[in-house]
Amino acid sequence: MKLHQLPNILTAFRFLLVPPVVMLMLKDEFMPALVLFAVAGFSDALDGFLARRYHWTSRIGGLMDPLADKLLMVSSYLTLGWLGLIPLWLVGLVILRDLVIVTGAVIYNARIEHIEATPSIVSKLNTLAQILLVLSVLFNQAVMELPAWWTDLLVYSVLVTIVWSGVGYVWTWGRRAWKRSEH
Repeated sequence: MKLHQLPNILTAFRFLLVPPVVMLMLKDEFMPALVLFAVAGFSDALDGFLARRYHWTSRIGGLMDPLADKLLMVSSYLTLGWLGLIPLWLVGLVILRDLVIVTGAVIYNARIEHIEATPSIVSKLNTLAQILLVLSVLFNQAVMELPAWWTDLLVYSVLVTIVWSGVGYVWTWGRRAWKRSEH
């Protein structure tokens, strides 16, 4: 193993954490699920830091990293929704937003021009809100009950940032596609 491969190894590690996180949640073993979810989050932050700081980036890493993140988040949301710990309508919106963004990116890439996906500030806030909600729900089940207002605040923060970032992506990339088609 070479050091410049470390971000990709950490990303692969995150893929491997998804099944145990889901299985632990389904077995109501929330403390180990919380720990593994936190480890996955830390590995994501670490691989991003290493890739940026030391320029250890690669095309495969650029594709695998967001895929690992989405797999972990969507799997966690589906599982928590299935268990009745977060609203199913929110699970649906999380998945719908991702489908709209990915579908739009694929179509834009195929019909207009190659794009380098860079998340917007609102999208980063959405990701943060989604992660905090999962961590809070797991913490609530594993360690101690949090105030209901805290979970509600996070649910509605995820909702607002889903809508805001989704509309932002559609607006920005739709406008770019429109301008490109005029030329």
